Amino acid sequence: MTDQHPSAPARPKSGAFAGGVEHVTEPHHDHFVVVGNHLAQHPELSLTAIGLAVHIQSLPARTPIGIKALTAKFPEGEMRIAAALRELEAHGYLARTKERLQSGRVVTRTISYNKPVRAVARAAAEPVPRPASPPASPAPRAAVDLLIGLRAYDSRLLLAERDVHRLAPAVSAWLDRGVPPTAVQRTLTNGLPGDPIRNPAALLAHRLTALLPPALPTPGSPPPTARPDPLQTCDGCDRAFRSPQPGRCRDCRPVAAVA
Repeated sequence: MTDQHPSAPARPKSGAFAGGVEHVTEPHHDHFVVVGNHLAQHPELSLTAIGLAVHIQSLPARTPIGIKALTAKFPEGEMRIAAALRELEAHGYLARTKERLQSGRVVTRTISYNKPVRAVARAAAEPVPRPASPPASPAPRAAVDLLIGLRAYDSRLLLAERDVHRLAPAVSAWLDRGVPPTAVQRTLTNGLPGDPIRNPAALLAHRLTALLPPALPTPGSPPPTARPDPLQTCDGCDRAFRSPQPGRCRDCRPVAAVA
């Protein structure tokens, strides 16, 4: 009896090569990453962006993925890698925000999504037509993304679509006051109760209302610059000097006082 090779490609039944790709599939037990066809076969992303997304999703957490770090790994230049990162960000596979540390240094926080967050948010934000009233306008896009992404921090914060639309204006109020999205996420997810959360929308609504920070003060206009005193001609030596009033310079004042 001959040995069987289940992974070997099957021969075409017709006996002739029909063209196209043939797959030899081997199971992976370690050192692999699961990639959805929505990314691998994305109709709008470039091949560079798709490959970069797969590479980023395979990296351990906290691995640097800045343009300089990626350029040091791959032959693509900075411009191509930067363009690919912008593609992934536009289609929801990456989210990059600026965050200021307590030391004052500004760092970029990058979150990689294995599903297109913005595509989900776009579908959720589309208003449902109602025959009795005009359709509601879509909620702010950044607020919708933030609320949908809360379930990644705690699965108990899974929100219904109607709750996302209802809470989005409250999140936008925080963002309009200059609060970074990462700070809003921390406020909504830190210190959650240990018991099951029966109404996550009510909990988030309470925190968004009760903990709303004040708006940043408007910077005042700079004080007017003091103009120098006008030039005067000394009555004693005809030398020019600055003074609000005509008279004598500082060298001639003692002489005039003695006289």
